[in-house]
Amino acid sequence: MNLSDKKIYIAGHTGLVGSALMRLFSAQGCSRIITRTFAELDLRRQQDVEAFFDQEQPEVVVIAAAKVGGILANDTYRAEFIYDNLLIAANLIHSAYQYGVEKLLFLGSSCIYPKLAPQPLKEEYLLTGPLEQTNEPYAVAKIAGLKLCENYYRQYGCNFLSLMPTNLYGPADNFDLETSHVLPALIRKFHEAKIGRLPSVQIWGSGRSRREFLFVDDLADAIMFVLQNVQARDLYSQGISHFNVGTGEDLAVKELAEVIAEVVGYDGELIYDRSKPDGTPQKLLDVTRMHKLGWQHRIPLRDGIARTYRWYTEHGQ
Repeated sequence: MNLSDKKIYIAGHTGLVGSALMRLFSAQGCSRIITRTFAELDLRRQQDVEAFFDQEQPEVVVIAAAKVGGILANDTYRAEFIYDNLLIAANLIHSAYQYGVEKLLFLGSSCIYPKLAPQPLKEEYLLTGPLEQTNEPYAVAKIAGLKLCENYYRQYGCNFLSLMPTNLYGPADNFDLETSHVLPALIRKFHEAKIGRLPSVQIWGSGRSRREFLFVDDLADAIMFVLQNVQARDLYSQGISHFNVGTGEDLAVKELAEVIAEVVGYDGELIYDRSKPDGTPQKLLDVTRMHKLGWQHRIPLRDGIARTYRWYTEHGQ
């Protein structure tokens, strides 16, 4: 598919992923991009979403819109996380079917996998065991979204696909300590500790949990690759409902914290609060299928952290 002449709707264009997509698509000559802020279009309202599709008639849709957050936010706003994300997925996917969208790509999260699934996580491990309780509502909503895409293909032949990225980070990330994920939260904590000359920084959990991180511009590149080169039949013919997108490499949160502290320039003590939850012990994606399709990530973790920290300091966070 040649995207340059397509009318593309990016849902969630101001967020972490959406911002990266806007940068990449614009750089690649995609001049017919449609956007709406939440104030302009509440994706939870089916009638409003249908009216938008009727008016704009997008040809390609990327669903990067979601209510997201870290462990604290997921565990605190459980009802909102399942309600908002279910409605966003259902309204956008159904309207894409109703108005004849040529191709749709839905983005989920690696938290869809069972808490104790074998590592690395293969696509076929979905729905084989209990989810991590702290983010179960969000995970259930994301599973529903990818199953919507799969079954709109199976019943109607819609060219709708899903990608499951690993933990993302980069420019335009959320650095709010109450709602952010671990990597941007640590960047902010270490930066403020450096500026304030604090002797120590407290980190949630034991530091033993292992996580995989993908720079968001790499995900944007993967999305463009799939839109241009992969069809729904290429996915569902393999008996799976999504492709994993990640680096295939992980590290302990303790190791991550040490890298971030070094990049930020903070040399104080790191104190781990073991009374706080670790979350899932490990979340490493098996990215064999994406590699076989011809896509691989490009940006090393340390380089990505440095670029993210530079963006954070330049934007007055």
